[in-house]
Amino acid sequence: MSTEKRNPAGKTLTVSGELAAFCAHLYALPSLKHGPKIPSHSLLFCFLQNVFNMVVEVPRWTNAKMEISTKEPLNPIKQDVKKGKLRFVANVFPHKGYIWNYGAIPQTWEDPSHKDENTGCCGDNDPIDVCEIGSKVCSRGEVIKVKVLGTLALIDEGETDWKVIAINVEDPDADSYNDIEDVRRMKPGYLEATVDWFRRYKVPDGKPENQFAFNGEFKGKDFALDVIKGTHEHWKALITKKTDGGEINCTNLTVSDSPFCCSQDCAKATVNAAPPCKAASPIPPEVDKWFYYQKN
Repeated sequence: MSTEKRNPAGKTLTVSGELAAFCAHLYALPSLKHGPKIPSHSLLFCFLQNVFNMVVEVPRWTNAKMEISTKEPLNPIKQDVKKGKLRFVANVFPHKGYIWNYGAIPQTWEDPSHKDENTGCCGDNDPIDVCEIGSKVCSRGEVIKVKVLGTLALIDEGETDWKVIAINVEDPDADSYNDIEDVRRMKPGYLEATVDWFRRYKVPDGKPENQFAFNGEFKGKDFALDVIKGTHEHWKALITKKTDGGEINCTNLTVSDSPFCCSQDCAKATVNAAPPCKAASPIPPEVDKWFYYQKN
């Protein structure tokens, strides 16, 4: 059974089950007149030269590791599960959960068969990630328009994993941000905290610190736009079956020249058939634990 909620972006969120439970599915829907759309494939990629749609997977200050499930039809947002347990990101002092609204730009794909010329590593097989730095704490599943400011090249377990830095165009201060140096000037310490967060967030799980291309230096808006456009080109090859996407489910409603394009009735049936969830459980107390490490 599913329920519907409205978010500020005018999209309808169809939720199957409890978000804190196993098998919870969250779909982003536009107006009922147009039927459901999916985050990765059917939502528009770009509005203006540097304004893009962003699907919010994780609201700022929260810990649940929510992700667009690229292997399922309509790519719902779900909490990641590992070894039968729901996953939460650890609090590595001084950070609490995710320190930005975290999500992805739809209609992008970091191709795992393509070696990035900037990093020397192949893509991570996901849409390109976004760290939204505005003042509002967004809602999970919300679709917002963001202005791109720059990017960070994370090397995550040997894979290229670009992190786009952006700000909600509706933020009161959005007009004051036009490039990465504006972030450094107006939010001193935030970029350094971002590098620190991505460097150490897997350490509590027993993994080594992550590495970065460019020695962890941020690249500006123009560089970021080139990276985003490159991932969009890889997505176009994926959605038109010109490249092998492996297990990625490319079902969509809007790309007419895609062999994966489906009808609205088919999409609605997929949403309604989402599996039932187990009862929601209290968030484990260890999620609130702090981890302290000496910086290398």
